[in-house]
Amino acid sequence: MPLGAVYEVSKEWTLGPELCDMWTASDVLCCTASILHLVAIALDRFWAVTQVDYIHHRSPRRIGTMIGVIWVVSFLVSAAPMMGWKDPDWHERLRNKMCIISQALGYQIFATVTSFYLPLAVILILYYRVYQAARKRIRRRIGTNAAALCRGPVTISETTTFTRMSSQPSPEKTSNGSTLNGHPTDTQESAPAVVTASAVASQVVPRHLRRREAESRKERKAAKTLAIITGAFVVCWLPFFTLAVLMPLCTRACTFNPYLIATFLWLGYFNSTLNPIIYTVFSPEFRNAFKRILLGRRRSLRRQSSRFSTRLARS
Repeated sequence: MPLGAVYEVSKEWTLGPELCDMWTASDVLCCTASILHLVAIALDRFWAVTQVDYIHHRSPRRIGTMIGVIWVVSFLVSAAPMMGWKDPDWHERLRNKMCIISQALGYQIFATVTSFYLPLAVILILYYRVYQAARKRIRRRIGTNAAALCRGPVTISETTTFTRMSSQPSPEKTSNGSTLNGHPTDTQESAPAVVTASAVASQVVPRHLRRREAESRKERKAAKTLAIITGAFVVCWLPFFTLAVLMPLCTRACTFNPYLIATFLWLGYFNSTLNPIIYTVFSPEFRNAFKRILLGRRRSLRRQSSRFSTRLARS
């Protein structure tokens, strides 16, 4: 980005072909790695939602392997022009003090599909599956709660999780409702208090509806979070990669405004600014990880402990 800023300001490349190769390759390397890491995050979330025991298999070795694969793929995409996959006009552009990535049509298709279009398709599919799985889980929980209302006659003890209804036993009744001093207690008092499902439902429904509304809010929040993450990624990178495909297809007849090219490129760079903000705002896991990295593990744990103590004192 610093070399890119100098190039944008000076409007010409004066640093030679070797540095041009290194700069364009590092640009493709970092941008591709950034995008593929978003795929890895989506894949990790998908496994966490769809596989119950995934948390036990999420080892540092497995995460390290995923990160290693990302950088190897990114290196292969970025190093191809340095290995000779350049268009015929590359040296001519450099003599005119213009440094851009290889415009060979085959390379642009390979690079854009690997760096953006395929990752975009994978992210959209995975986040859709994550949303569907979360929605199904929430609705299953609501259905379980609703099924408890339709079991027929239930005892008071069975409804304690839904309502505070209770009956006061006779003073002579023991804790197990049998006899006291050999004298049988009143049958009506010793038998479990039985209520009909309709009576329980009249007490339970308001709380059940509140819980259903809370679950609906969770569902909407999850959808909103996934929409923001995916939307920011598409808005920032789609213009640049669309232009990247159009430029080698229309070299002679089309003229592309250099300011438009620069705007789309730096909009893609801006996605790397948004990602830490979006993920830390909407994900407690990322937020805690950033705290440990920036503040140190002990200080982060100390702050969490002090907050927990404050909450206990207030309660």
